[in-house]
Amino acid sequence: MLPSELKKIFSKSSVATICTVLFKKGLKNQFIQGVSPLNSKLPNMVGLAYTVRYIPAREDLNGIEVFKNPKHPQRLAIEECPKDYVLIFDSRKDPRAASAGAILVTRLMIRGCAGVVTDGGFRDSDEIKKLKIPSYHKRPSSPTNLTLHQAIDINKPIGCGDVAVWPNDLIVGDNEGVVVIPNEMIKEISEEVNSMTIYEDYVIDKVQKGASIRGLYPLTDEKEKKVFENWLRTKNKD
Repeated sequence: MLPSELKKIFSKSSVATICTVLFKKGLKNQFIQGVSPLNSKLPNMVGLAYTVRYIPAREDLNGIEVFKNPKHPQRLAIEECPKDYVLIFDSRKDPRAASAGAILVTRLMIRGCAGVVTDGGFRDSDEIKKLKIPSYHKRPSSPTNLTLHQAIDINKPIGCGDVAVWPNDLIVGDNEGVVVIPNEMIKEISEEVNSMTIYEDYVIDKVQKGASIRGLYPLTDEKEKKVFENWLRTKNKD
């Protein structure tokens, strides 16, 4: 379970800011490529990862009857993804068949999951768009996953949009996209993410009022440093 104080930090931080902090730590490839939110009006998605891996479907093993199996990996993941976690699919960047549809995503929402991500597509995307659960995909996809994808593993390391995702990594999404934070680095980067978010908000306010970015962004001017430090002290007293 992600501590509430960490969830609060990442809930108000942009994916862009998080990517910059990760880059400073040497991680260059944590932004999931090609996915976007169905509903851009929802708050940030923040939750630990619970994973599903698809492989190419083989017709003799992936007929419609496989859904009769209560332990079918896709169905099992829908029922076992923990509350406040993000269910994330490795669909091999192939949106030609759906990773899931509105019924399954609704079930995740009702169970209290934090969001759902696929580097493939969702069917019933117009219905999913209306749900109060952050959902990210590549593009709409009507055919059932069985036509091209075979669910093979749950809660194992996967690749999603060219990013390696381990179970319990932190998944954060905003209107720009989704970033993956390695589990062992969540607390380590949280303070810098929080500080950078506060500073960037401060800079935006100053630039909107006509300030130059010279010496301000990045903060290299000693006078500007003192002004910011005084502002920060005042803010912390409020």
